[in-house]
Amino acid sequence: MKLTFLGAAGTVTGSKYLLHTGARQLLVDCGLFQGLKRLRERNWQPLPFDSRSLAAIVLTHAHIDHSGFLPVLARSGYCGPVYCTAATAKLLALLLPDSARLQEEDARFANRHRFSKHSPALPLYTEADAAGALKLLRPIEWSEEMVLAPGISAHFSPAGHLLGAASVLLDTPEGRLLFSGDLGRPDDPLMRPPAPPPAADWLLIESTYGDRLHPQLDAQAELAAILNRALAREAVVVIPAFAVGRAQSLLHLIANLKAQRTIPDVPVFLNSPMATDVTAIYRQFSDEHRLNAEQCSAMCSAAKIVNTVEESKHLNTLRGPMIIISASGMATGGRVLHHLKAFAPAARNLILFSGYQAAGTRGAALVGGAESVKIHGEWIPVRAEVAQLHAASSHADRSQLLAWLRGVPGTPARIFVTHGEPAAADALRQYIRREFDAEVVVPEQGEQVVLEGMRSAGARRVAHAG
Repeated sequence: MKLTFLGAAGTVTGSKYLLHTGARQLLVDCGLFQGLKRLRERNWQPLPFDSRSLAAIVLTHAHIDHSGFLPVLARSGYCGPVYCTAATAKLLALLLPDSARLQEEDARFANRHRFSKHSPALPLYTEADAAGALKLLRPIEWSEEMVLAPGISAHFSPAGHLLGAASVLLDTPEGRLLFSGDLGRPDDPLMRPPAPPPAADWLLIESTYGDRLHPQLDAQAELAAILNRALAREAVVVIPAFAVGRAQSLLHLIANLKAQRTIPDVPVFLNSPMATDVTAIYRQFSDEHRLNAEQCSAMCSAAKIVNTVEESKHLNTLRGPMIIISASGMATGGRVLHHLKAFAPAARNLILFSGYQAAGTRGAALVGGAESVKIHGEWIPVRAEVAQLHAASSHADRSQLLAWLRGVPGTPARIFVTHGEPAAADALRQYIRREFDAEVVVPEQGEQVVLEGMRSAGARRVAHAG
């Protein structure tokens, strides 16, 4: 059995893991690369396998860096099942068309203003491609077994992080292979904690925050302090946030702050056409998060939903104090770019990031202190205050990742550290190696490893000196 790392190796995006077992090929996750140009260019490169040869695809969760390449595979001939949790399927029905729509809008904008190096600029995929991918989804309940191929089955277990987010256990004739997926925090204010992991012979663990600990801050108090400072000077606060997950977490915190009269009752806009549907999904899957019905309603009513392009443009003519939450979370595309163009040049305004910023993204540049950023072919001066919430991450930190790993019965023979920038992944590798009696490696993009002869290894954990 062979495992090939086709994404999330040396980076936090583009998650794709190809498993060869006998004559069968399976894909776990099918994500889009984001961030650095050299990474984004991989989205346009042919994959080293024929998509029509895949027996099945299994998704850990709905975020685009784990699912956003599905429309390309569907267009190129893949017609097999795409297994995911029920909540993931509901979210993908919103996210994939929205991803396609944003790409088409950006391509049209580039062609209209002629700032692209390509003539014409084309979207990676269209809404029609996204619709084709959605037809392949096969929602699976948490307790249900997936038979992917003869002798190969899979099971989901809750990973926290996002509605429907799962760790995936593959049971094969050679042994058991566990994919952590993106792991949430046990103390997340919105999501329930990850479930204890099952036993496995080999394990892939994410390392987004593998080199650091989250600060011991209360997310609500941290947000209040930052917002009050900006709103006192009548700022427009622009918050780039992922439309699913992070936006809802922010709205929940803002609703609490307003109810407690901890922040001024200023207008809040959620510039995301899918927001109302997402809130309905949170109500439908109430057992996967911490909010009750009243809190869900408060979250929903905390902001005015901006649906049309015209409404979005109108926001840029308004003055503060006000708060705009808009995708994308790393400022890589979408409507938030137009808000940054409008409000970043004014010193009284605030650009507030609430999540991880991958290398090469505008978000990373802004958090790093860039004096200007390039948007739609134009350099935009950044005079606004730029801040980052440190207590709002939906990813487990180093200690939480290690605690989850300690819950694995026995110790896997090999542990692969993925989905992290090089420094974070290597730091986690070293921490794991100190504590666990396992081979621990950080795979490289395109690397292939052989997995064999480990049926129920059940190795014991051994503490290492130093």
